[in-house]
Amino acid sequence: MSMPKLELVNLTKQYDNADVNAVDGINLTIDAGQTLALLGSSGCGKSTTLNMIVGLERPTSGDIRIDGVSVVDVPAGRRNVGLVFQDYAVFTSMTVRENLAFGLEVRKTPKAEIQRAVEKVAELLGMSDKLRVSARELGGSELQRVAIGRTLVTRPSILLLDEPLSNLETAARLAMRQELRRLQRDIGLTIIYVTHDQVEAISLADRIAVMNGGHILQTAETHEMCERPSHVFVAGFLGSPPMNLLRGTLEPAGNGHLFHAGPLRFALPHTAGGAEPLAADGARNMVLGIRPEDMALCPADQGLFAGAVALVEPRGHESVVTVDVGDAYIKVVTPMRNAPGEDETVGLAVRAESLVFFDGETGQRSAHLHS
Repeated sequence: MSMPKLELVNLTKQYDNADVNAVDGINLTIDAGQTLALLGSSGCGKSTTLNMIVGLERPTSGDIRIDGVSVVDVPAGRRNVGLVFQDYAVFTSMTVRENLAFGLEVRKTPKAEIQRAVEKVAELLGMSDKLRVSARELGGSELQRVAIGRTLVTRPSILLLDEPLSNLETAARLAMRQELRRLQRDIGLTIIYVTHDQVEAISLADRIAVMNGGHILQTAETHEMCERPSHVFVAGFLGSPPMNLLRGTLEPAGNGHLFHAGPLRFALPHTAGGAEPLAADGARNMVLGIRPEDMALCPADQGLFAGAVALVEPRGHESVVTVDVGDAYIKVVTPMRNAPGEDETVGLAVRAESLVFFDGETGQRSAHLHS
């Protein structure tokens, strides 16, 4: 087995007078040539993690290893880790060529080597015809390409991107996502991409690590993260719309189980997915997860539960239908041609094996029910 390119080992960061750790004992491994998205909302610790990797902040405890060697005591400039921020950080008084050459000139690299490196990166970025253009004449996506190119020209071992597309308009963001994916494929760089945007994470990354409250809650390949969230926070964070989550109590009942969530009460067979076997007299606080895509509209008397349609949101060839069920609003994705009218009473049919349960106390996904 090859050695990971980057390892974070029990990495912790606590600021003075802080009640909680900004980063709380996270563990993460990234293989060479892999793109990993560090995904989470503002304040979850993802940018702090990035700053520790690059060397801008020192961990309170734990280790950071690149190619198996600890770099905690290595200055930022000697880690060979490139960092691109969301702000372009491009010198507008310089040309594109001067911007790309800047990092190598600071390192006193020979001029002939600088010229070769700059021209190679400019070609890679599709900016060979812009080398003499002043940076102040460039658009947002071009400025971000220059910022990335100025880092690439120094040939970093790992490239860190901190919300690099957040300042771009929608069309430019799409173009840059395609550009970054192409760069990763062509260069084979190891990339860590920090973002709060799940669409960017899913479209760009081979693997995703979801952070919340300084913890990494799940790390998995992109498709697995969407299909099998291991924590209730991940289930409610990913997806458009995200998984429906109903907090209630699960208890044995005859040959199956009974789930209570406010006024909702319905029986589940043993084949229902996502909960550990329960003792005959046991009951547990659980969160039931149902993906909007795993439900189908049906007559009210034929569904697992029924309710009145509160909202219909057209979305291209499909619609997102919100159904008022007891104390909860449940979203279901359905073909537009099947969308009901608002206030219409409908049933929601659900395949038992698609139901997912999370522990009501820990938030962790439970194992499957077995007959």
